[in-house]
Amino acid sequence: MIDSFLKYLQFEKRVSPKTVLAYQTDLVQFNDHINTNFSGVTIDSASYNIVRSWIVALFDSGIEAQSINRKIACLRSYYKFLLRQELISKDPMMKIRILKTQKKLPSFIQESEIAVVLDKTLSEGAFTDLRDKLILELLYGTGVRLSELLSLKDSNIDLKNRTLKVRGKRNKERVIPFTENIVSIINTYREVRNRDVKSNDDGLLLITQSGDACYPMLVYRLVNEHLQSTNSEKKSPHVLRHTYATHLLNKGAEINAVKDLLGHSSLAATQVYTHNSIDKLKKVFDQAHPKA
Repeated sequence: MIDSFLKYLQFEKRVSPKTVLAYQTDLVQFNDHINTNFSGVTIDSASYNIVRSWIVALFDSGIEAQSINRKIACLRSYYKFLLRQELISKDPMMKIRILKTQKKLPSFIQESEIAVVLDKTLSEGAFTDLRDKLILELLYGTGVRLSELLSLKDSNIDLKNRTLKVRGKRNKERVIPFTENIVSIINTYREVRNRDVKSNDDGLLLITQSGDACYPMLVYRLVNEHLQSTNSEKKSPHVLRHTYATHLLNKGAEINAVKDLLGHSSLAATQVYTHNSIDKLKKVFDQAHPKA
């Protein structure tokens, strides 16, 4: 039933391909654990004790609690699916509890550091320099996810109103504003792209030198390269999304507005960024209050 469950996720729940692949990997790993340790048992007939034995094995192997909790979430979804299909009569996940995790604040880059990075990035000249400049500006200037960035088309950009339209998780569409300086970068980039690069039949905004669609590793490499001068532990496209959200909140943006800009489905996902803002407020208080 694993295949049926994955098709359900893909076509009915409309989750991302990345999530489908992650769930498939988790279910295959659990199935391998069953085949290795329990004869005559299938994944569909696994009991609470069998599920618990896998969780213990994962923990003993040194896997982080957060990763184990994701696998628990996968099994919960799978067995709920089997219950709805009336393929099992009892849910083995009923007594399974998630593991306690240490909350990690999202990494972000200081305003002074990101300003240096963007100032150093070439904004004229070769096509690839212009494209890389635009990628960095869009990641930091709009907070889009990597997948949303790579799927942007020219038709998604409204230069007059300074907005772009993206389709995020669960196929939800949102409109994000951007600054005036990005308008000029897009115009210059498009001019050079249309002049120097072969026809882009898909209408994608960001392409390679050969006219193909940009791919995740290309963006990872250029972001990592340009963020080497910063103190951020992580140097990935998602760090720029974290930075975008943190800087907005630090500047007084209303949290519900930031939630909508990021495309979060719940406020809880956005609230993690407020911890960084509170730290900044505490520093201001310590420096300014007479009794501090």
